[in-house]
Amino acid sequence: MEINSDLSYQKFLFPLPIYRTIKIGEAFSKDKEKFFIIVGLDKKMIEQLKKLSIDENDIELQKNTSDLKRFGLGSYKNWYKKERTPFILVHTNTNTLAAIVWFGPKPLGRKSIKYLEKKELMEDESLLNNDNWHTISYRCYPNFRGKGLVREFVIFAMKIYLKNVPHIKLWAGINIKNIASERLAESLGFKPLEKLSDRNSNYLVMVKY
Repeated sequence: MEINSDLSYQKFLFPLPIYRTIKIGEAFSKDKEKFFIIVGLDKKMIEQLKKLSIDENDIELQKNTSDLKRFGLGSYKNWYKKERTPFILVHTNTNTLAAIVWFGPKPLGRKSIKYLEKKELMEDESLLNNDNWHTISYRCYPNFRGKGLVREFVIFAMKIYLKNVPHIKLWAGINIKNIASERLAESLGFKPLEKLSDRNSNYLVMVKY
């Protein structure tokens, strides 16, 4: 995928105010489809995200992520309060959400809400994160999978995030059965951290120093 940067803003204060969006680039797939790269989600895109997250036909998403609880049944506002910064890839002809990647402070190794007990869900993550670790998560949605879109999009977003939120370390929590996600993380320079992984629960922690 070819990406053209459109950074009229050279510096960002992440996270942006909720519902604010900034177009930061354009992308073109191998088959010449055009996409916008945007930081932040407006209310219309949040509705798309919610619908995609509750789609029972998307077996891959339901099996490998916590998005049903996170976005489908949960509150986007509450999720955003955790200082998350989402980047989205939007198909320009249809204004359809094609992919998303997000970043934000999260204690190294902390499992997603799919795996947490009620007591853990009540904990303040900011009080647990003493080493400046930030999480990265990425998704590609059914109509756009297999088109070679995600890797370059994630690399682009990651560079912008790290430029504007310096002195942090990134980590990813991945379902071991999601081989494509693990391979993508490896291609981005992430390495398995076995001491915090839980292979009995198919949970793999990968870090990028």
